[in-house]
Amino acid sequence: MPGTASPMAETASEGLRLRVLSLNIQVGLLTQNYRHYVTRAWRHVLPSRHARENLKRVAALAADYDLVALQEADAGSLRTRQVNQVAHLAELAGFPYWHAAVTRDLAPFAQHCLGCLSRQPLQSTHFHPLPGRLPGRGVLEIALQPAGHEPLRLLIAHLALSRGVRAQQLDFLAGLVRPGVDTVLMGDLNCEHGELDARPSLTRAGLQALHEAHTFPSWAPTKSLDHMLATPGVTVLSTRVLDERLSDHLPVATELCLRLSAAQAAAASVPPARS
Repeated sequence: MPGTASPMAETASEGLRLRVLSLNIQVGLLTQNYRHYVTRAWRHVLPSRHARENLKRVAALAADYDLVALQEADAGSLRTRQVNQVAHLAELAGFPYWHAAVTRDLAPFAQHCLGCLSRQPLQSTHFHPLPGRLPGRGVLEIALQPAGHEPLRLLIAHLALSRGVRAQQLDFLAGLVRPGVDTVLMGDLNCEHGELDARPSLTRAGLQALHEAHTFPSWAPTKSLDHMLATPGVTVLSTRVLDERLSDHLPVATELCLRLSAAQAAAASVPPARS
């Protein structure tokens, strides 16, 4: 396994810590300048040894996390030699649980998908198509609930390039947030922090951006397109953009602390009996 995963820490008083990574992997391609969008465009439709090697680097990074959200992966097609990249990364990085949701099926040439790798069981998974002029954008909804903790919902998304369509999609995502349920929205949202801050629906849902750092293009970042947002109940210990050039986007990493369930919290607050 390329790398050793850090164990998920837990104390009786603070609950389970969860290290989360989000990355647009660009189908495993390593784009290092704008010229590569033209000179390496063939790699989007044909298999590439370079893409397979770069996925090993992605797996080495992913292995240090407890949950990984993937955008712009492929679920198995001509361009990946029928390899499901989400399953492949789960195997390389030692994740026991994974899920891939196809967003745009261009079989046999491509199967665009969102993915999730997890060290915790996935309590439920659901794919929602996002509104837009063309099909192919969506959000993968994941529910986690480790024993003794409150549930956590994760929304993994890759949004449209059009600002008008994105507005509809952000409103749709805000509508998925349930009152009182800890929720994290993450992914390639294709917009700057200011656009998120200006959406009233996100504010009403309680979703707050966790960083403003630039993530695109990875070789000379000037735009903040990749985000993590969380509702107020989520305890966020840290969030940062990683200087790991594995695609044309930089990864975003955060560490969360899951809330103990009411029963577990009550038990943890009881002082030990004196002997």
